[in-house]
Amino acid sequence: MKLIKTEEAIGHVLCHDITQIIKGETKDAVFRKGHVVTEKDIPVLLSVGKEHLYVWEKEEGMLHENEAAEILREICQGKNMHPSDVKEGKIELIADCDGVLKINREKLRQINSLGEMMIASRHGDFPVKRGDKIAGTRVIPLVIANEKMDQAKHLAGTEPIFDVIPYVHKKVGIVTTGSEVYYHRIEDSFTPVIKEKLSEYDTEILGHIICNDEHEMITDAIQTLLKKGCNMIICTGGMSVDPDDRTPLAIKNAGTRIVSYGAPVLPGAMFLLAYFGDDVPIIGLPGCVMYAKRTIFDLVLPRILTGEVITKDDLNILGEGGLCLNCPVCTFPNCGFGK
Repeated sequence: MKLIKTEEAIGHVLCHDITQIIKGETKDAVFRKGHVVTEKDIPVLLSVGKEHLYVWEKEEGMLHENEAAEILREICQGKNMHPSDVKEGKIELIADCDGVLKINREKLRQINSLGEMMIASRHGDFPVKRGDKIAGTRVIPLVIANEKMDQAKHLAGTEPIFDVIPYVHKKVGIVTTGSEVYYHRIEDSFTPVIKEKLSEYDTEILGHIICNDEHEMITDAIQTLLKKGCNMIICTGGMSVDPDDRTPLAIKNAGTRIVSYGAPVLPGAMFLLAYFGDDVPIIGLPGCVMYAKRTIFDLVLPRILTGEVITKDDLNILGEGGLCLNCPVCTFPNCGFGK
């Protein structure tokens, strides 16, 4: 810092807040640390009794916090988001569309480990809506070495840390299994739950077929819906280890690639995910989805509806945070489930 006359401060950067007190009206910073003094600021500064100011003395190889903040923003900002204005070395990122937030977690950890800068965000792999705040970044000191920001750029590489992946339109087929429903012994209470969850996204239901417990009938229903143009199929029921529960076998026999039968999530351990071809998801839902407020289905459905192809590792990672506590008042997704 150096001390200079206020009249000579034009173009210099303040090293501290300047407070203005107007009795009965305000007591607040009229200029904040990091503000670049302009000619029109001089009368205001003099009016609050500041005839001298401490300003930043620019050194070779050092960046002002706002200059460095723009570098940090470039590292973070990906598709379908926009930044706030820079203020005191801080920039926020805001979603431009509904979708799922994707994060390069390793890059995030590495850059936060550098010190003198920080990035805080929402949890990744969860839905965001247009206008939602995604992340906040800040350069902590008033000035930072250019070399430090070069380190951050090197760690970040060419791909941004954050992206918002928008939802894609899905044509859904539903296969309801169970002889009790097929023979009208009980009412189908599973399908309405699925339709309600799908209604939150860009989906249309092209077909709904009810089957008994014969795996050949279930396989035929899946193949019929695929021929009809469905690019996502949900099978409900028949997912446990009981002798009459044949849905997993039926899904396999439909020519699919099984990703996983079972997931480290409660409720939802008997969840099955498969793909027909490269990217048509075939989902087997256990009975818990019908009666539990939130389950494995709520964790994977948004990601599937962006077109993401889920892997076995993606499911395995859900083990930490995969225990729903069945709270008396459900606040999902503002809770620990799936995080």
